[in-house]
Amino acid sequence: MPDASVISKILFALWFFLPAGIANGTPVIVSKIPFLKKLEYPLDFGLKFRGERVLGSHKTIRGLIAGVSMAIVTAFLQKLAYDNSVFIRDFSAIDFNDINILLYAFLSGLGAIAGDSIKSFFKRRVNIKPGKAWIPFDQIDYIFGGILFVLPYIQLDIIYYVLIFILYLIIHPITTVIGYYIKLKDSPI
Repeated sequence: MPDASVISKILFALWFFLPAGIANGTPVIVSKIPFLKKLEYPLDFGLKFRGERVLGSHKTIRGLIAGVSMAIVTAFLQKLAYDNSVFIRDFSAIDFNDINILLYAFLSGLGAIAGDSIKSFFKRRVNIKPGKAWIPFDQIDYIFGGILFVLPYIQLDIIYYVLIFILYLIIHPITTVIGYYIKLKDSPI
């Protein structure tokens, strides 16, 4: 049986990166909400680089706003849970009362969306169409973005970054397959 401290580290890694993980999945969900379709403005404003769209049609201002907003909602719910749960406080490697929750959430969500958008820029350069798989970059883009954006504000021990990377690398394909089966995604990859 794993050591309790190992389990605590795993739980904290999942917990800490949750706003970024939620931010990453939110644009796919909001793209399926009919009344939000009219808010579908391209994040790259339709600009082209070497004859191709900078980011492509799947990156929208609606997705950016929704992703960051859900990261903020998630972090405030985390703070509420942290304040009311000894269990969560016991495995947390940081005191959620000592950080600015809004800043942490904003950086997490923006980082996840930015990581995904930067990957899309390079995806367009190698002629992979929007919505088509680019393994492993589709699975790691938001992880790197979320970590890099939060890093100047909150520094964790290296073990947490390794765990975040491994855990969310595993979670991403699972949620993608679920999204496919509930008709949120066009492909299970």
